[in-house]
Amino acid sequence: MEAIIQKVDDFVITGKGISRNWEKADWMILTALGHGALTYRTRAKALWSSSGIYFFFDCEDTLISCTKMKDFEELYLEDVIEIFLWPDENQYVYFEYQISPLGYELPLMVANNNGRFHGWLPFKYTNERRALFRTSVSGGEKKAKAEITGWQAELFIPFELLVGLRNQPPEPGVFWRVNFCRLDFDSSPKTQWSWAVDNMIDNFHSIHDFGRFIFTSREYK
Repeated sequence: MEAIIQKVDDFVITGKGISRNWEKADWMILTALGHGALTYRTRAKALWSSSGIYFFFDCEDTLISCTKMKDFEELYLEDVIEIFLWPDENQYVYFEYQISPLGYELPLMVANNNGRFHGWLPFKYTNERRALFRTSVSGGEKKAKAEITGWQAELFIPFELLVGLRNQPPEPGVFWRVNFCRLDFDSSPKTQWSWAVDNMIDNFHSIHDFGRFIFTSREYK
């Protein structure tokens, strides 16, 4: 799996993906994996600037299966989007970011030694080192257990947050290993979606099966 990522000037995120910059990005479709029965459409876009990476997720849904109301909780036990950024394949440390429909986040730096991995919360997670994010809901209220038709997440991950990882900030023409996934708990078993699909069932940390982002400074057609 591979995507060309267009470079843009920094812009304001709203949670609704209304910036015209998003017209420069193609949709990337996430594929449902495993035994979950849900068929919600899940898709994403990405852009980058000199200061960080932007993501926009559009998720069909009928129910906000979330109850957690704090940042840094185990968001992956409920409805969530997960992003994995691995800038250098020679360094077995990468960044994981989770965002819930209710707008709570879990940022982690992950060390992965041959499939044995552990995540650490960032130190001094403030100002220019903090991710920016907004979420929005369609067809209902933005609250736990609300019936809806979909939810969206728009976020910005600054390169300052990734200090210590090699090959960042990226230069045009280089690539990172990347993946993004979704979990939904509206029915049992949970349904999982992933951009990269090989070996991702119940193990989104299969880093050697991540896709690739190629960073460019021109619009790709």
